[in-house]
Amino acid sequence: MPDIRSALREAAERLSATSDTARLDAELLMAHALGVSRTELLLRHLHSGPPANFTSILDRRLNHEPIAYILGTQPFYGLDLEVSPAVLIPRGDSEAVVEVARLVREGHPPARVLDLGTGSGALLLAALSLWPKAQGIGLERSAAARDVATRNAARHGLAGRAEIIDCDWTQTGWADGLGRFDLVLANPPYVEADAELAPSVRDHEPAEALFAGPLGLDDYRLLVPAVPALLAPGGTALFEIGATQGEAVAALARDAGLTAAIHPDLAGRPRCVEMA
Repeated sequence: MPDIRSALREAAERLSATSDTARLDAELLMAHALGVSRTELLLRHLHSGPPANFTSILDRRLNHEPIAYILGTQPFYGLDLEVSPAVLIPRGDSEAVVEVARLVREGHPPARVLDLGTGSGALLLAALSLWPKAQGIGLERSAAARDVATRNAARHGLAGRAEIIDCDWTQTGWADGLGRFDLVLANPPYVEADAELAPSVRDHEPAEALFAGPLGLDDYRLLVPAVPALLAPGGTALFEIGATQGEAVAALARDAGLTAAIHPDLAGRPRCVEMA
């Protein structure tokens, strides 16, 4: 019977056609099958026999299912977040939005934070982890996503400061009664309807969290005009954008009477529009 070392080698070879991180994926999946950490796998289990459930877990990844959905968690800005197919998987690129928030609010910590389309709660909970006195609201129309965000808030001891609300910004009056916020965050759908996506994204992540019309701008057109009424005096709104959408979203902000500045991510691509 092959041991885990040889099973990992074979799994990595099979995954090389599916993943750019085939060996890492194999190790994470094996650790998940064993119910141990990757470090413990590598230190203590390489000479053991592979668990019976590893084959079925590996098959899911070979079918392009994102590894975060298989593992059920995804790290984001120092938080270990629960994820499921009900929510978009938080990306490292989105951490740029949180970093811009940290920089622009330095010396002026927000008291109230709003996250438009909170999904897993990633942006909201990262912000609340930065500012321990802040209170936050996450808007989300998907009941399944709201459940994930609520569990993530509890998971990180933030349930008392994070309120997850049922809200659909395609409906008239969606922002009525929310009040004003020092910091508004948003990672709305912004993928063009005909964009070519990897099978792991196209076939597994929620389409309603990805696609936003032919130019990927439909949700910005709904959200940005509402920002002035949501911002407290001196407040800041930060919207994640696709790499080609900065000028279009900045123009929407200016049309709404706001100032606009575009910030890059760590790779130097436009990633966030700051509005005030």
